[in-house]
Amino acid sequence: MSIPGNWRIRQQRYSLKAEVCHNCGKSIFPPRDVCPFCAEERQSWTNLSGAGEVYSYTTMFSAPAGFGDYAPYTMALVKLSEGPMVTAQLTDVETSEVFVGMPVEMVTRKLSQEGDEGQILYGYKFRPVMQV
Repeated sequence: MSIPGNWRIRQQRYSLKAEVCHNCGKSIFPPRDVCPFCAEERQSWTNLSGAGEVYSYTTMFSAPAGFGDYAPYTMALVKLSEGPMVTAQLTDVETSEVFVGMPVEMVTRKLSQEGDEGQILYGYKFRPVMQV
């Protein structure tokens, strides 16, 4: 991803910033110009909590270009407590320990790096909720 492209989506990637529709009240992530639920154009910004649960998951053994060093890794569809579904990599957990309904929380982690000394891109991943 280009540096300008990375800056354009930084709010979503670093803090799960979403929009809330003024008409129907639903959370919209990723942000869009028009609400996908009611087609209203007016929204306001909100921060999502990052709390959710695994809705579905798969293990990537054959990783796409740039992610070979991470393979095998687990990708999940996470249903956030505010409603939206997010696709993200799971971290800090073995694939054999993942289950549908597992409580997870968002963490910011390294996603990729351009070359040995290039731009490092960070973003959200999810991990099991830490026990206190």
